Amino acid sequence: MFPCRILPCNGKPEESYSERTTAAVKVVSLNVALPSTRRYGREEVRTGGAKKPVPSATLRLEGFEGDGQADLVNHGGAEKAVCVYPFDHYAYWERELGRRLAPAAFSENLTVSGAVETGVCIGDVFRVGEAVVRISQPRMPCSKLAGKNGERLLTKWVGETGYTGFYMRVLSEGLVRAGDAFERVESHPDLIPIAKVNDIIYGRSEDTRLIERLASLPEFGGRAHFAERLGREMSRP
Repeated sequence: MFPCRILPCNGKPEESYSERTTAAVKVVSLNVALPSTRRYGREEVRTGGAKKPVPSATLRLEGFEGDGQADLVNHGGAEKAVCVYPFDHYAYWERELGRRLAPAAFSENLTVSGAVETGVCIGDVFRVGEAVVRISQPRMPCSKLAGKNGERLLTKWVGETGYTGFYMRVLSEGLVRAGDAFERVESHPDLIPIAKVNDIIYGRSEDTRLIERLASLPEFGGRAHFAERLGREMSRP
């Protein structure tokens, strides 16, 4: 079970990040950071996850200027140039973790309102500021996210809830500002929501037809992994 929400001594809930910001279909917070060494509990880790809000940043093909990743094997690159997390989930996590969450609590570049995993699809194209980006795959959080938030089970809970966020590929570079609209300009014809991909990744679905489609879908950043999975399943006796 998750912990209950903490009440301060006056008996009233603390004002939360979600309560301080009005949600709309826009960029609630734009967050960047270069890799740094952080202490999570007893462990020192090198991470690019200590992101902080900035008013604006130029988005290049490999990510935002002023941003970077420490683990270049599992993070970064063209298919994971921009990490997006739905602002819509912040209130849930604040209740479950029992505390306020600061901006970029999930180490995302863009905290975006009105775009959740059930409502956006692989290959959908969005305009944000002067840039154009395409959804490539779900975000799969690692243990560093759990360490950052001081909850060792957070990675597991993110998978169970499906509140993962997603990655985007940059199609056109440009300046992005906090408060910019997050506007869908093209819907992918296959209409495969991030939530359905998450169901396969986290074992809630074994839809072979969908796995086959994702394994060959050019816009899907995880197609190689799904092709390997499909090959294993087809080789079973």
